[in-house]
Amino acid sequence: MKRPCVYILASAKNGSLYIGVTGDLPSRMEDHLSGSGSKHAAKYQIRRLVWFEDHDDMSSAIQREKSLKRYRRQWKINLIEENNPNWLPLHPETGEFLPFGEY
Repeated sequence: MKRPCVYILASAKNGSLYIGVTGDLPSRMEDHLSGSGSKHAAKYQIRRLVWFEDHDDMSSAIQREKSLKRYRRQWKINLIEENNPNWLPLHPETGEFLPFGEY
């Protein structure tokens, strides 16, 4: 899945959040799962992919990431829960829900 996207990781339901942007979400998730994706995400064990949004180009993805980071926490929670009310981990290529433990 080499396409620009914005994503949100969570440590748990209503837990710590991390917002990022990437051109290759599966590879970026591997980085996060190994602890090399972000110092903040590694420190707070933020590894569960709970939301992502594809973009046509990287500049629009970066713009969206910056917007999301400015939003209030409750708005981010509402965004996640709109399509993922139980905060289940998502497969980074298909967006399908995964059993806990896989991501």
